Amino acid sequence: MVCLVIKQGGSAALPEWKALFARLMPELEVRDWNDPTVDPAHVDYALVWKPDPGRLEKMVNLKAILSAAVGVDHITCDPTWPKNVPLIRMGGEEPVMQMEDYVLWAAFSILRDAASWRVGQQEKVWTRQDAPARTSAEMTIGVMGLGSLGAPVAMRLARAGFQVSGWARHAKTLEGVTCYAGAEGLSAFLHACDTLVCLLPETPETTGMVTYDLLAQLRKPAGLINVGRGPLVVEADLLRALNDGTLHTAVLDVFDKEPLPASSPLWAHPRVIITPHAAADASRPARAAYVASVIEALEQGKDVPLRYDPAKGY
Repeated sequence: MVCLVIKQGGSAALPEWKALFARLMPELEVRDWNDPTVDPAHVDYALVWKPDPGRLEKMVNLKAILSAAVGVDHITCDPTWPKNVPLIRMGGEEPVMQMEDYVLWAAFSILRDAASWRVGQQEKVWTRQDAPARTSAEMTIGVMGLGSLGAPVAMRLARAGFQVSGWARHAKTLEGVTCYAGAEGLSAFLHACDTLVCLLPETPETTGMVTYDLLAQLRKPAGLINVGRGPLVVEADLLRALNDGTLHTAVLDVFDKEPLPASSPLWAHPRVIITPHAAADASRPARAAYVASVIEALEQGKDVPLRYDPAKGY
C-alpha cells in the first residue's frame, strides 16, 4: 500500500484528510506526520507545510515531496531536505482562481483609491476625491513573473479591462498582454506601468529586487501589489517610496517576517492595505484532489507539472 504522511492543519485535520483521500484514492494509506508508529522508511509521499528540519531526510524511500502551498521555501530552507526527491508545488484550479480574484480586487482598490476611503471611515470623515476616478482602461498594470500564477493573473486583468504588461526572465506570449523579457526588457516594462504586481518566486536573483530605484521607474500614480514573497521587496525602500510620494498605494499580502510584527510601520501607514498571506489559500478538498492526481501520475511513471527546479530556485 502506498503511504502518504501529512503535515498540514495539525492532527485535528487528519480525519478530514482521511475522508477526502478515502473517496479520491481508497488504496492510499494516510498517516499523520506526528504519528510515532510511522516507519520513515515506509513513507512514499509527504504532503507538508513547514516540515521539521531533518525529518524528510529520514524518509529514505520518498517518491515525492508535495508542498501544501504554491511556494516551497518553507521546505527548501531546511538544508537537509532530500534534493534528489521530486518536490512538487501546490497547483490546481482553485489557488489560481483565488490569486486572480485577489489581484483583481487589489487592482480595483488601487484604481479607486480605497486606502483613502478606509482612512476616512476610521476617522469618520466623509472623504471624496477631487479628481474624477480613473477607469480600468486608463490604468496599466505590470505583472512581474508569468509562471503558473502570473500568466493567468495577467490575462484575467486584461479581460477585466486593464492595460496589461508582463515581464519574465524568458520571452512569453500571452493574449491581451504586452510581454517583456530579461534584464534588457525590465526598464521598458517598468516605464510602461503605473501599478506593479509582484508574482516572482523567491530566488537569489529576485530577493531584494524591488528597490526604491525600481519603484521610481513606474508611472504616477504608482501602485504595488506584492503577492509573491516578502523578501522580494526591500521594506525600507518601500516605506521611503510611500512616504515621499514615489509610490501612491501598496497592497501587501506577503512580508519578510510573518506574521508581520506589531511594531512594523506598515500597519498604520495610510497608503498601505495589508492582508495576512491569504491571496491564494486552497481548501483541503482542492488540495487533496490535486495531491491525488499527482500521486496517481507519479505511480504511473508520468511526469507532473510544477516540479521544483533547484537550478532555477523555483
